[in-house]
Amino acid sequence: MGRYFLTTLYALLLLLHASDFSLGFISAEPKCTEKERQELLNFKQSLKDDYGILSTWTYDQNNTDCCNWKGIQCNHQTGHVHLLDLHGKDSHYLKGPINLSSLIHLQYIQQLDLSNNDFLWNHIPQAIGSFNNLRYLNLSFSQFSGRIPFQLGNLSKLRYLDLRTNFLQGSVPFQIGNLRQLQYLDLGANSLSGEIPFQLSNLHQLQYLDLGWNYLSGAIPFRNGDLPNLQTLRISGDLDIEAENSEWLSNLHSLTTLGLRSLHNHSTSRHWLQAINMLIPNLIQLRLVDCSLSDTNIKSLFHPRSNFSTSLTVLDLSFNVLTSSAFQLLFNFSLHLQELYLTDNDIALSSFLYPNFPSLRILDLSRNNLTSSVFQDDFKFGSNLRDLRLYNCSLTDRSFPVSYASTINSSSSLAILGLSSNLLKSSTVFYWLVNCTKNLQTLNLCDNMLEGPIPEGFGKVMNSLEHFYVSNNRLQGKIPSFFGNMCRLQTLDLSNNKLNGEISHFFQNSSWCNRHILQNLVLSYNQITGKIPKSIKLLSELEYLHLDWNSLEGDVTESHLSKFSKLLHLDLSYNSLSLIFDSKWVPPFQLNYLYLASCKLGPSFPGWLQTQNSLMWLDITDNELNDSVPAWFWNKLQNLEWLNMSHNNLNGAIPDIPLKLPYKPSIILNSNQFEGTLPPFLLQASELLFSKNTFSDLYSFLCNQIIAPNLATLDLSNNHITGQIPDCWQSLDQLLFLDLSKNKLSGNIPISMGKLVKLEALVLRKNNLTGGLHSSLKNCTKLIMVDVSENNLSGRIPSWIGESMQQLIILNMQGNHFSENFPIQLCYLRHIQLLNLSGNKLSKAIPTCLKNFTAMSEKSINRTETQRLIYGNNISDWEIYGPFVFFDYTFDITSMWKGVEHVFRDPQLNLKSIDLSSNNFTGEIPKEVVYLFGIVSLNLSRNNLIGEIPSEIGNLSSLESLDLSRNHLHGKIPSSLSQLDFLGKLDLSYNSFSGRIPLGRHLQTFEDSSFEGNIDLCGEQLNKSCPGDHTTAKLKEAVEGDRDDFVFYEALYMSMGLGFFAGFWGLIGPILIWKPWRIAYLRFLNRLTTEIQLC
Repeated sequence: MGRYFLTTLYALLLLLHASDFSLGFISAEPKCTEKERQELLNFKQSLKDDYGILSTWTYDQNNTDCCNWKGIQCNHQTGHVHLLDLHGKDSHYLKGPINLSSLIHLQYIQQLDLSNNDFLWNHIPQAIGSFNNLRYLNLSFSQFSGRIPFQLGNLSKLRYLDLRTNFLQGSVPFQIGNLRQLQYLDLGANSLSGEIPFQLSNLHQLQYLDLGWNYLSGAIPFRNGDLPNLQTLRISGDLDIEAENSEWLSNLHSLTTLGLRSLHNHSTSRHWLQAINMLIPNLIQLRLVDCSLSDTNIKSLFHPRSNFSTSLTVLDLSFNVLTSSAFQLLFNFSLHLQELYLTDNDIALSSFLYPNFPSLRILDLSRNNLTSSVFQDDFKFGSNLRDLRLYNCSLTDRSFPVSYASTINSSSSLAILGLSSNLLKSSTVFYWLVNCTKNLQTLNLCDNMLEGPIPEGFGKVMNSLEHFYVSNNRLQGKIPSFFGNMCRLQTLDLSNNKLNGEISHFFQNSSWCNRHILQNLVLSYNQITGKIPKSIKLLSELEYLHLDWNSLEGDVTESHLSKFSKLLHLDLSYNSLSLIFDSKWVPPFQLNYLYLASCKLGPSFPGWLQTQNSLMWLDITDNELNDSVPAWFWNKLQNLEWLNMSHNNLNGAIPDIPLKLPYKPSIILNSNQFEGTLPPFLLQASELLFSKNTFSDLYSFLCNQIIAPNLATLDLSNNHITGQIPDCWQSLDQLLFLDLSKNKLSGNIPISMGKLVKLEALVLRKNNLTGGLHSSLKNCTKLIMVDVSENNLSGRIPSWIGESMQQLIILNMQGNHFSENFPIQLCYLRHIQLLNLSGNKLSKAIPTCLKNFTAMSEKSINRTETQRLIYGNNISDWEIYGPFVFFDYTFDITSMWKGVEHVFRDPQLNLKSIDLSSNNFTGEIPKEVVYLFGIVSLNLSRNNLIGEIPSEIGNLSSLESLDLSRNHLHGKIPSSLSQLDFLGKLDLSYNSFSGRIPLGRHLQTFEDSSFEGNIDLCGEQLNKSCPGDHTTAKLKEAVEGDRDDFVFYEALYMSMGLGFFAGFWGLIGPILIWKPWRIAYLRFLNRLTTEIQLC
């Protein structure tokens, strides 16, 4: 609150000062200068103004005085612009690559406010330091990136500087310490790092300092006597807090707001806690977040002689290690407390621990482990409680006993209740809500396990509800029509449930008294059926309409949408809808987001899209479009952030036009019939996914001397590109994912590919490439996937792959002509999960160092960490590729799986495999392979391996596919193979194994083809008796069985003795008793499991 009061006060004082306000007469209105007017018009050209903020900024005969333009004030005597206020508000803001340098000649400007806009990660220009008369500068919440220019230190008259909530990096410039008149400094919520410059201690006039939510480190430079007028202080980071800092803090007698975050070592410094407690009597707000505070620290802070217990109104102790004892302790200091935040502690409340906070309005206990009795008995947190947040508290149905609901009628003030991410299952919570409060305005029940319908009584009583969120549950039944009778409802989110019934019933059985205020309707991911009724247009105030992923059908016409003048988001994707719009239709809305995937828009390209000038996201994938794309549409790319037109039959060439793409869009055109050459303007995008088209030329696209500063993904797989790979990749040095597979490329891999030092995926499979892997590729140390399979590459596998590419998860070199030995350096690949060197000419022994494949030694895959490694981006990446790049490229690998070629999507999340088949390896199978406990598939077939299968092969408990066929292995098949419960594919054929094939578990379910070609093998699987078997062996097996069968039958007979009913034996008995039936049944299950895995 202090922040906004100071902002308003400073702006008002500056306005009065700059306006030369007096009680005397005011001279005739001045005219702004021609030079300044032109500067402002040039500035306007760099911005996109969808909301008319700059609508008065025109240059015509009746509007020549820029002093009358919106957001501008001039000096009453000179006519010079002294105030420029273009701050955004709510959803109305300016957008575009701002050019602040164009304002350089506004030398008399004193107040500049460009906050709450979207300036697309542009840097704050160094020229900002030329505005020598500037007293007020606010660039907060405006998507600036880069470093804070040190030239700000030249603004000696500056009193107010706000750069909060941008994407600024680097250190805090020490030159800011030159701003001796500065009273307000907010650099919070950026990504600043380094030390706090000691020069800030020179700011003796400073009243507000916010350095929070950054990554600062080092010492706090302030000492006794520094910043004596400070009223608000917020800092965070890995900072060293010393005892002398507490002495400085003790002299901040004017301090009313203190926020410390992530200062872990101060929990051991009693000096700080004592300084906070004893020496700041006027403290109103205190936030000690993520500071490793314990109950002992809280007792030290809130001891009985506390000086600020009567003034404190806001207390935030979130993300510490406090227990219920600390919560109880706060009761003694709660008389004036209005806001209490205790998120993510170790508080386990029970009903008898309720303190009463008489003034409390906001209570946040989220991410604590509250007991099931939390709402029983005398539930009283305070009669003024308005906002209660209990997210992720392990609450269950037992936490909300209806029999106790009447005891909390005193909480009628409760307006906001957050119960998301708990363990609620039944409708109990709805009945509890009906009884406990009738004044609720916002209710969040998302991410629980709620089942069944929402009770009718809930809708009849909750008449005050304005925002209702219940997504990601398991609710069933029809959409309750009573939502249309909640006359104050503005937001309804029922997405991702199991709601069914026809959508028309939802609209027809309701008064829709809220039709003039309902703004957000989200019904996505349910099972709703039927046709969308035309009465939906009654909801004329809708801004968000999401009906995607249901079973809706029928036509959607212009009439359905004719009243939606305020619509911003529309999603009808993945239903069975047909959109019947005239190509010349002019909709009443200007959409920002439009998702119409699988909506049958075709066959013609939708001409009405030409009217949508505010589109940022557009998805018209899989719409049976069989047309060329009109020229006007490509101009839309200048405003788009994400475009998906894949899986249609769009044809023709993309025109070569001089477009600028300031939003660095992701463009997805997969599976169409686009052809010809790619125009160079596309290099400004962040993602180009153009697979499965007929593009034919790569050279003119890449080698035109144009740099691609933002391109993260280039997927041109499965096109008609011929000739050699161009040798000009240095202009794409920000590239992360490159896929040129399934083309007709030939020749060597070019040297310049080694310039792609940020590359994470290099996919060149199924071409006609020759030669070896050039040593320049060893510069690509961030590679996670390399796939050069099915080419004509030759030579040795380079040792530097293991030495330089130690982040590799996938290495596929299958189907080439690589020769000589398996480089021992490949064993350095600790993260490798899929290694395929099959179909080459490798020889000599398989190295024993395979056990160094750490990832394959672990049974599970850390999917979250793997995803973060591949797709996780930091602030630097966002600055390069834009904040909206989602890396739509997914890894896929074609590999043999259980004897069948199969395409794996995102194999790094599912598969651990080694395939060395079809080479010339000799020697024995390394015994160390048995330490790869997480391996799922092992294929060493079609080599010249000798020796025996390692006896401890049964340790590979995750193994699902094992192929050792067509080698020269001998000896007995290890009995430990029977321990592999998940083994679905086994091929030991055409070796020299001998003896009996082991039985046990499901090993006997494999076909005889798994063992054929081993003339000395015998056993049931081959229907071949072993030496020494009696002629009555089969009869004996049927009566007695092996040891496993004996145990099985013993349990079976005991079950029969207990009275299993006859029907059970009629169906299951033959399968259990007659071994051929049992084996056939288990084989069927094995095949079924395999087919399910491949689906």
